[in-house]
Amino acid sequence: MTSVLPLCDRIRRARTLSRMSQQALAEAVGVQRGAVAQWERTHGSHPSMHHLVEIAIATGVCLEWLGTGRGPIHPAEDSWTPAVNIGDYAHDDIEAQCLASLRRIPSRVREQVAGIIGLVAANYPKE
Repeated sequence: MTSVLPLCDRIRRARTLSRMSQQALAEAVGVQRGAVAQWERTHGSHPSMHHLVEIAIATGVCLEWLGTGRGPIHPAEDSWTPAVNIGDYAHDDIEAQCLASLRRIPSRVREQVAGIIGLVAANYPKE
């Protein structure tokens, strides 16, 4: 029976397999490099679930393997489906407020509001 690597070792392995430096992973996850160093330390701190998801996405490893040590490190080519798409979530407080407001109105009105937003957004370059 194989032993499960500690979380700190799984994070380090995910980072090194993806050929990322601690700084690059920190930037991808949105934390300081010191946080990544702590996560990779034997008695260091553990990342939040949000950060664990971000690490899995940034390094291309399976979230289940990263979080628990079970399952394959990398998904099979034909079965890779991201657990979450970070782009589907509000990026700031204004987007969150708009989304909360949009969810309160009937769907037929939502379609009209989405159309208006699309027309306004068409006048701005994509970031």
